[in-house]
Amino acid sequence: MTSGFRAMAAGMRGFACVLVLLLAAGAVNAATIETLTIDTKSGEATFKVELAENAAERAKGLMYRTELAPDAGMLFDFGVQKPVYMWMKNTYIPLDMVFIRADGRVASIAANTVPLSTQTISSQVPVSAVLELPAGTAKARGIEVGDRVHHRLFSGE
Repeated sequence: MTSGFRAMAAGMRGFACVLVLLLAAGAVNAATIETLTIDTKSGEATFKVELAENAAERAKGLMYRTELAPDAGMLFDFGVQKPVYMWMKNTYIPLDMVFIRADGRVASIAANTVPLSTQTISSQVPVSAVLELPAGTAKARGIEVGDRVHHRLFSGE
């Protein structure tokens, strides 16, 4: 092999390794994005939400993110209705947490949670899901306790 050919072969191997790493990272970070709508007194509020459906996704949540679009959020699916406890450890952006019962009704809202806090945030009642939105969104969009959330996770959807 000539030295030029060896250098080219080594470069191609390096490129292939980088490509494999990028593809793997993309597969790990790929999120399911779905539409979620909330019926409020002032009309429908629609969001594009990432789903956190397994323990690993729920544990990570929105940790380490530095921004979240105004119409974006993360929906945590717990699969069963139970009291839920959240925190903001390693979460850099303030959030509104909308706690949702299995029937799709908003049970409680924790508004403007404190970034990086390890303080427990409770659903106060059994719920099956939590919707995290940018802080201030619940108030700005008129989301209140009792509002109806439309998404495939809730009964009747």
